[in-house]
Amino acid sequence: MFESLSDKLTNAFKKFKNKGKLTEADVKEGMREIKLALLEADVNFKVVREFIKTVTERAVGAEVLESLVPAQQIVKIVNEELTNMMGGSQSKLTIASKPPTVIMMVGLQGAGKTTHAGKLAGMYKKQGKRPLLVACDVYRPAAIKQLEILGEKLDIPVFSMGDKVSPVEIAKEALKHAERHGHDMVFIDTAGRLHIDEALMGELIGIKEAVNPTEILLTVDAMIGQDSVNVAQTFNDQLDITGVILTKLDGDTRGGAALSIRHVTGKPIKFIGIGEKLDAIEPFHPDRMASRILGMGDVLSLIEKAEQAYDEKKAAELEQKLRQSTFTLDDYLDQFQQVKNMGSIESLIGMMPGIKPGALKDAKIDEKAMGRVEAIIKSMTPGERAKPEIIGASRKKRIAMGSGTTVEEVNRLLKQFDQVQKLVKQFSNPGKKGRFGKMKIPF
Repeated sequence: MFESLSDKLTNAFKKFKNKGKLTEADVKEGMREIKLALLEADVNFKVVREFIKTVTERAVGAEVLESLVPAQQIVKIVNEELTNMMGGSQSKLTIASKPPTVIMMVGLQGAGKTTHAGKLAGMYKKQGKRPLLVACDVYRPAAIKQLEILGEKLDIPVFSMGDKVSPVEIAKEALKHAERHGHDMVFIDTAGRLHIDEALMGELIGIKEAVNPTEILLTVDAMIGQDSVNVAQTFNDQLDITGVILTKLDGDTRGGAALSIRHVTGKPIKFIGIGEKLDAIEPFHPDRMASRILGMGDVLSLIEKAEQAYDEKKAAELEQKLRQSTFTLDDYLDQFQQVKNMGSIESLIGMMPGIKPGALKDAKIDEKAMGRVEAIIKSMTPGERAKPEIIGASRKKRIAMGSGTTVEEVNRLLKQFDQVQKLVKQFSNPGKKGRFGKMKIPF
């Protein structure tokens, strides 16, 4: 996402960097480049016009023209105005003062509404909530079954009355069920259509009036670009939505929807879908997204992902093992798995400052390497994992066959582990400067 926009904005900023001092003419020329970049990214024309007007007014002021580093000042202004365009600050989900909090999921067919109902419920379950999923899509073949499968995977109950009962009645009964069984969050998966029509809206309005939802979240497919803004506008006019979930942001999208929806509808993007996995959903932070677009990274999201994957009990055990130099291949595998839980390597690297989206498109990042490491270690016996020095040629062949890898890959892993063990011994040796003390050493 935003790969092309990031590249074009970077090129526009270069025009400013090549000049020691800027004139109004320099600023306006650069703004033309930024305007074209935004339009090509499928940002709404009215949004672009207002954005350029605001940035230009600030950029031709004293803070830029009289600055010693005007190019940096302009990047700062663009960053601030991009953030404002997307809402300024994070807009959190409203939690009802008296449970249950009712979330009504709406949107067109194919936008990922059912999947993201499950993802959201899963996210809040991890935060200690007791969610209930409600199957109100009685028209799409297998919609109820899809929700039930999601519920099973996430260990979240699904309320269903089949496809012969009206969605309004199902929603009413689901609310009563939630109150009886102590569910503090209810996620209602409603029907979608391939296009907006009177029947669809009539039904959604009926459900809204019946259950008085705390939030009405519109699920929008970012891949459809400018059309997603029109869809958001229509749903908002009819239902007065409270927020948007922008899905498929991991796909080949120009990003214009993310930059336009808030401005056009006045309603915030609350969550973004960033992949197919059931945990591939994030709260939307306008400031962090602006930083990603401008190649400044997203360190806060990176830290949050690390904290979510971080197991404190395992970390304490690891620290003890490191102190005693008893670090085994099982421990090595644990560290790999915690990193893997943070998401794809490419997405993590993309959050680092100075690396623009798309900068790694030609780099060969082997996402399957961790899987091969896991397979190799799991193909070893407990004794081999504890004492890899006993692994000779015949054992290596057996491990390679068992893991579907090669002897060379087994050798490479054992060599890497040997280097890690040497490093561990160096740090854990009390007679050397590198002793641990209270310091935790991450792997």
